[in-house]
Amino acid sequence: MKIPLLAALLGAFVAGPALAAEPASPPYKAVMESDPGLPTHTVYRPVDLAAVGKAKLPILAWANGACANEGDAFAKFLTEIAGHGYLVVAIGPIVGPKPPGPPPRPDMNAPPKTTSSQLIDAIDWAVAETTRPASRYNGRLDVKKIAVMGMSCGGLQAIEASADPRVTTTGVWNSGVRGEGPGGGLPGAMVTKDSLKALHGPALYVSGDATDIAFANANDDYARITHIPLVRAYEDGVGHGGTYGQPRGGSFGEVAVAWLNWQLKGDKAGRAMFAGKDCALCARPGWHVESKGVN
Repeated sequence: MKIPLLAALLGAFVAGPALAAEPASPPYKAVMESDPGLPTHTVYRPVDLAAVGKAKLPILAWANGACANEGDAFAKFLTEIAGHGYLVVAIGPIVGPKPPGPPPRPDMNAPPKTTSSQLIDAIDWAVAETTRPASRYNGRLDVKKIAVMGMSCGGLQAIEASADPRVTTTGVWNSGVRGEGPGGGLPGAMVTKDSLKALHGPALYVSGDATDIAFANANDDYARITHIPLVRAYEDGVGHGGTYGQPRGGSFGEVAVAWLNWQLKGDKAGRAMFAGKDCALCARPGWHVESKGVN
């Protein structure tokens, strides 16, 4: 089941300020689709894999806000990433247009709709596809360049899944472990502050400003993590909903692509977005950036 880019609809999210300048257009047209080999997830990829040439696609496994089982909930954001030459595998099937209004807050007492193990399922599937003879991805995926990312509850799932040694880098969006003890996570992501010790690759924490309910949690995680390269960034005027529903994922889409291009492709422009006191994101009006161990 393929959904054209213009038909990839999202639920309403809090809108952030416009980008200071239009980022470079994705080099590839991307598609969102269901794959019969992994019906529990949604796949985003360049439409024409041959157009990528000999370059192999790095892999991104994505977990949704509210631990939702909806692979198209972040379609604009994830389509933007895929268009820059990535295979993105999001938890959940394609469910179609969402009702207007903000997404409901998760029920803390309800059984989880998804778990962090589904990020591992996404990685396992992608790794297997690159050697399956009949797969369109045969020989086309870089199984040594794998990112896990997620938003809100999905960010906690990304932290939990990052203990997998195959994970190269982690992205935690509008999220952070809540407090001390086993209640630090949400249903579907049973993480604690001790879980941060299992992060073993460079990590990026991005949120809205102090109005974001995860703002303080993200700051606390950043203060505690000292053993890996780490970037903490947030944008004024953006709340917990981020900019995911804006065209091309808004400013968060641009930041995600730059981070992935740096960490998974060694891109110098991506590095310049985050590294050094004069980093490009540091100079962006409305953005606040801290880092440690980044060079």
